[in-house]
Amino acid sequence: MDNPFLVEVTRGNLVESRHRGSISVVDSEGATVLSIGDVDRRVFPRSAVKALQAMPLVESGIADKYGLTDEEIALACASHSGEPEHAATAKAMLAKAGQDVGCLECGVHWPMGEAANRALAASGGTPSALHNNCSGKHAGFICLACGHGRNPKGYVLADHPVQRSVREALEEITGACHTVEKSGIDGCSIPTYAIPLPSLAFGFARFGTGSGLPGDGRAAAAWIRRAVARHPFMVAGTGRFDTRLMELLGERAFVKVGAEGVYCASFPDLGYGVALKAEDGNGRAAEAIMAGLVLRFLTLDAAERRAVEELAQPVFKNWNGIEVGRIRLASEVLGAL
Repeated sequence: MDNPFLVEVTRGNLVESRHRGSISVVDSEGATVLSIGDVDRRVFPRSAVKALQAMPLVESGIADKYGLTDEEIALACASHSGEPEHAATAKAMLAKAGQDVGCLECGVHWPMGEAANRALAASGGTPSALHNNCSGKHAGFICLACGHGRNPKGYVLADHPVQRSVREALEEITGACHTVEKSGIDGCSIPTYAIPLPSLAFGFARFGTGSGLPGDGRAAAAWIRRAVARHPFMVAGTGRFDTRLMELLGERAFVKVGAEGVYCASFPDLGYGVALKAEDGNGRAAEAIMAGLVLRFLTLDAAERRAVEELAQPVFKNWNGIEVGRIRLASEVLGAL
């Protein structure tokens, strides 16, 4: 099955670029709400499942044991911009487990946020693993290992107890087997598993409602959603799509970017989970599709609708501030609005 074109990028009156994509929206009982494109093709969700990967940390009681704050729980779900608040929060999480930056195995890169990147360079500083966009997730993994009395060394490896528990949590919530032959290595060195979009969407429907999760799992998912809604800056950063959308919508929507054009979401009040993939891996296309689905499914007031429309169909301007084009969404995404 060919994926349809879901996003067009215009320049003047002409279409300059087009992006194909696939979308799955599933309710908490596993029923299909919306299906577009080749949803059965397996995709690597990458960072889109960080909130699900944080479930063992919370469900085990170790988050309580170390007194992790809502900001720290939100950071454990983050692909953050490496701003000072992000790095400081990751450092504080490690300290609660009796560890420091030397324990992180995510690798080092300059902050993803341009302002944070420039500020660090201007100060004569150099990046550390704390600036890695995944440092909060990894700090959570280290807390999980230490909380169980295990050596965190090698926690990124598939056979380490931490990654075994994370894989089991992903399998339980999505209902999909996470098998070695369908796995790869993520940018931060942990295993990543390719699964179909409906399984991802089902997992996020359950994450958003607690449906079908054991008592501790239901409470863990609710804490994570609440923490992120209270501190959306921690999940991404200044001006980032996830932060802007969740600042606007609070607990009505949990959204999380993944690499290569993947996005996942929960709409808890509706009981829906969402998983989508821009076929060419383009992030602007994935963001536009996700914002379009928010417009389609959520009840918004006039101000909220205007703000989400700006995310769904942004105007492009050149360096002189002249409007040169825009993103345009296909009717399959927006539905009959």
